[in-house]
Amino acid sequence: MDYKNAGVDIEAGYKSVELMKEHVKGTMRPEVMGGLGGFSGAFSAAAFKEMDEPVLLSGTDGVGTKLKLAFLMDKHNTVGIDCVAMCVNDVACAGGEPLFFLDYIACGKNVPEKIAEIVSGVAEGCKQSGAALVGGETAEMPGFYPEYEYDLAGFAVGAVDKKDLITGEKLAAGDVLIGMASSGVHSNGFSLVRKVFEQELTAEGLNTYYEELGTTLGEALIAPTKIYVKALKSVKDAGITIKACSHITGGGFYENIPRMLKECTRAVVKKDSYAVPAIFRLLADKGNIEEEMMYNTYNMGLGMILAVDPADVDKAMEAIRSAEEIPYVVGSIEAGDKGVTLC
Repeated sequence: MDYKNAGVDIEAGYKSVELMKEHVKGTMRPEVMGGLGGFSGAFSAAAFKEMDEPVLLSGTDGVGTKLKLAFLMDKHNTVGIDCVAMCVNDVACAGGEPLFFLDYIACGKNVPEKIAEIVSGVAEGCKQSGAALVGGETAEMPGFYPEYEYDLAGFAVGAVDKKDLITGEKLAAGDVLIGMASSGVHSNGFSLVRKVFEQELTAEGLNTYYEELGTTLGEALIAPTKIYVKALKSVKDAGITIKACSHITGGGFYENIPRMLKECTRAVVKKDSYAVPAIFRLLADKGNIEEEMMYNTYNMGLGMILAVDPADVDKAMEAIRSAEEIPYVVGSIEAGDKGVTLC
C-alpha cells in the first residue's frame, strides 16, 4: 500500500505545479521575492514604504456553487477570475491597491491539466487587478470531494495610505451615486440560479442559445466577475475623492449599499437609471422571483457603486470609461435613516 493507492498522486501534484508556472510568471511584480514552490510567498514592503501611514487590507472569498456550472460545462479557465475578483474588489472599494494573492484548490482527484486551467484563470484575475500570485495550495482529498469536482478559494492582501481610506465618513446629502456595470450574475446567488434553471442544467440546456441574452445560457451564467481595481484607481488618479464605495455581492443592494454609509445618510437608487441585463429578467421571470428578492440577492447589473461630490461626477464618469468600464449615474445621498431606497 502507498499514498497513490490511497488516492493521492504526489507525482500529479508536481506536474500541476510545472504546468501552472507559466501562468503564474505573468502576474509577477518587482516586489515579489523568490519563486513559486517555496514554503511561503515573500513580498517586499517597498510597495508601500513611501506611504505616510500604510494600512494593510485583506480579503478572502470563494467562488461558491457557480463551480457546479463549471463542472457541467467542463470549463475551468474563468472561475479563477471570479475567485480573484471577489477578493480584490473588496480591497479596492476600501481604497486599497491589491498587492498579492494566494489561492486554495481542493479536489477529489488531481488532474494536472485541469488544475493548470483553473490557475490560468486565477492568474488572469491577478493580471487584471495588478496583484502578484505569490503562492497557493492544491489539496487532493479523495473520499472527501467527488473525483472530478473541486473547491476554489483565495486570499488577497493590499495596501492604502490611511488618508486615502474610503470609509464613508465624508458622505453628505447631495453626493451622487455612480454605478459600474457588471458582467452578469458574477459569483453570488448560484444556489438560486441552479434551482431556477434546474431543468436546463444539462449539456443541451446550457448550450441553448437565447435571443434575449445574445449568447447561450451557459456562457451568460459563467461569465466571470468584473474586476474594478483599475477603474477605481483611474478615478483616484484623476484627483477625485471617492467618499464611499460598495462592492455589490451576495445580499445585493439591500445588504451591501448600507455598508458604505455613515449614520444619518440614506442612499436613493433609481431603478430606471440603467438597463438591467437580460439574464436577471430571465431569472426573475422563470423563477417567479419577486423584485425585492432579486435586488436583495443579485447585483442586478451594477457590480460596484461609489459616491462622489456632484462637482466631480463628469470627471469620475470619464475616468471610469478610460478604464474601459461602463458607468451610470444611478442615484444620490440624502439625509435620513441609514439604509437604501429603490425607486
